[in-house]
Amino acid sequence: MLPDLDNVIDRSNTDSEKWNFNREIFGVDDVLPMWVADMDFAAPPAVSEALIARAEHPIYGYSRPDDEYYDAVIGWMKRRQHWEIKKEWIMYSPGIVTAINLFIQTYSNPGDKVIIQPPVYHPFAHAVRNNGRQIVNNPLRLKDGKYSMDYEDLEQKADDPRVKMIILCNPHNPVGRVWTQDELVQLGGICLKRNIIIVSDEIHSDLIYKGYQHTPFASITPEFEQGSIVCNAPSKTFNLAGLQVSNIIIPNEFLRNAFHTALVNDSIEGPNCFAIPALKAAYRHGEAWLNAVMDYVAANYHFLKEYVRENLPQIKVLQMEGTYLAWMDFSALGMTPEEEKEFLLKKAKVALNGGTMFGVEGQGFQRMNIVCPRSILKEGLDRIKKAVSQIS
Repeated sequence: MLPDLDNVIDRSNTDSEKWNFNREIFGVDDVLPMWVADMDFAAPPAVSEALIARAEHPIYGYSRPDDEYYDAVIGWMKRRQHWEIKKEWIMYSPGIVTAINLFIQTYSNPGDKVIIQPPVYHPFAHAVRNNGRQIVNNPLRLKDGKYSMDYEDLEQKADDPRVKMIILCNPHNPVGRVWTQDELVQLGGICLKRNIIIVSDEIHSDLIYKGYQHTPFASITPEFEQGSIVCNAPSKTFNLAGLQVSNIIIPNEFLRNAFHTALVNDSIEGPNCFAIPALKAAYRHGEAWLNAVMDYVAANYHFLKEYVRENLPQIKVLQMEGTYLAWMDFSALGMTPEEEKEFLLKKAKVALNGGTMFGVEGQGFQRMNIVCPRSILKEGLDRIKKAVSQIS
């Protein structure tokens, strides 16, 4: 049975970061939250059934993935992403950000450099700085409303022998690009020639719009397979972020063994006893649900574009190829980042992610989560329209 995605589910009193902590996060109570990347849709029924069945067993002891867990991950990657992976390549992490911090600690030394491509998911920069490494920015180029990689700049910066790693966002959050194989080949050629490890965060790789195709970075060539790490998870795909389970796919045995040592040293054990049955159920039985969700989100995106075109001509919605996070250009309003924030929270009563969170290259932009019932999306847009109409 397909989900009723128009149904608005009350998330109050569920400890939801998105819905229950506006005062703590934004300093106001009465804002509509359209920021953090989780869905306002119920998870697949098979997941709820698996969690209830596990909860009914009254012992919640230590757990570890079994063969069925690995088979579920392997089967999903083969069916959805056309990539055949091996059981021994799959390592556990409670989250991809946790893993990225461990990669930086494991494969580089204090003072070494890590390349990121802003505007990009902000924990990348935090992970580099917090671990005593230096950020090297290889900013994306924006031309005619579309972002691309700056390979000339990348090649120049990759020549620095202190650069040990690049963190790739594939698909890219927040700009919504689904990098083509040709684009990835260019990046990989530059980095592997200089023995720079490619860490590919592919958490949004199941959230692709029709007409686009995700390419797992490590699937392209044997050389790319051995020189990269792919990070994936069911959390964004099936709205399971609170269960804290991600899969780190490391074909290279040396890199894998080093990461295993880091996990042991930091006492990071296997998934909790609820994450395991949830992942199995999602990857085995969640495909029809996901297809329905992506059709709905694509329709939300179409609605967003048409609404903005008709009612908010000052704002531009950039083309979305993947993810459920719309990247919107507010620069024509002529506000500073702080003024934009104040305007959206106090006047429009809507909480978005300000673009400068993702780097100075995001100035003038806002990120909006559109994976919600259409009535919520329309309410958020109506609030913004009303506030913009009152600007003198």
